[in-house]
Amino acid sequence: MSSDREKIRVLLAQFPLESHSRGAFTVANMLRDSGMEVVYIGNSLPEQIVSSAVQENVDVVGISTLCGGELALGEKVMKLALEKGIKDSAVFVMGGIFPPEDEPKLKEMGFEALFTPGATREDIANTINDCIGKKRGAKV
Repeated sequence: MSSDREKIRVLLAQFPLESHSRGAFTVANMLRDSGMEVVYIGNSLPEQIVSSAVQENVDVVGISTLCGGELALGEKVMKLALEKGIKDSAVFVMGGIFPPEDEPKLKEMGFEALFTPGATREDIANTINDCIGKKRGAKV
C-alpha cells in the first residue's frame, strides 16, 4: 500500500450485471477532485476486482451497485481479499442502492463504509481518509 506522502489509490468497479455507470463516474471524479488517484475497471467479477486491486496496489476498493447481488458478490470479494492477503491492508467500501437491511451484513463482511445516493464528495473523501487512518494507525 502507498505511504502517507503519496496519493491515495482507489480502485472503482461495478458488479457484472450493472448497466448504469453514471454514479461510478461521478464518484471517480469526486475522488480525483479530492486528490486521490482512481483506477476505474468497470463491470467486473469479484475475481477481477481483487486481482486488479492486488496488481494496482490500491489503498481502497470501491464497488458501485444498483441492481442487487451485493450480498453474494460482496461476500465473494471479501473472501478473495482475505485469500490474497489484502483484506486487512485495503479499505473496502460500497456505494449505490441496496436494501437498508443489507447494510449490517455488508459491514460484517468487512465493508468499512457504505454510501447511498446523496453522499457528498466531502462525505466520501473524509470517510475514506478516516478508514485509511484507522487501518494504518495514523491520521492521513
